[in-house]
Amino acid sequence: MAKDSGSPVSGQPLGVDELSERLRSRGLRVTGPRLIVYNALAHQGGHRSADEVAVSITAAGPSLPRTSVYNALKALVDAGLIDVVDAGPGTTLYEVRGESHHHFICRQCNALIDVPSDSTVDGSLLSEVPGATVESAQVILRGLCPECTQRSKARAKSG
Repeated sequence: MAKDSGSPVSGQPLGVDELSERLRSRGLRVTGPRLIVYNALAHQGGHRSADEVAVSITAAGPSLPRTSVYNALKALVDAGLIDVVDAGPGTTLYEVRGESHHHFICRQCNALIDVPSDSTVDGSLLSEVPGATVESAQVILRGLCPECTQRSKARAKSG
C-alpha cells in the first residue's frame, strides 16, 4: 500500500447541507453512514483505504459495520463526491474530491504525493479522444520522492 505524504491539494470539504444537497441531486438518499464516511474521510485527509476510514469512525465513537463503510464509499464515488486514487496494485485508496490534481508514487518508499494539475510531464496532456466521452482522467507519475532521491545521492557519494 502506498504511504500517504499528507500533501493536500484539495479544497475545503463540503458542509452537511451542501453534501446532503449533492447526494439528493444525484438521486441518492442522505443516510447516516454516507455522512459519517464522508466526514471521516474529509477529517483524515489525504488518500485513505476503506479500512483506515472504518478504524477512524470506530475511534470517533459511532458503530458502523465495515460493509456499510464500503457501501457508503461506493455511493460517494458514484455521486462524484470522493475519488478512487489509482495508486497501482494493492489496496484501493479514496480521497475527498477537491481541486483537480495528479499523483506521484515513489518506487522506493511508496510515498503518494499530490501534484497540482497545472504541472505537466511533457508540456501537454491529451484532453480529447475522438468519438469518446472522457469522464475522468488520472495522471500517475512514478520515480523517487525527494527524501529517497536525497538518500540515493548520499549513498552514491559515500560508496
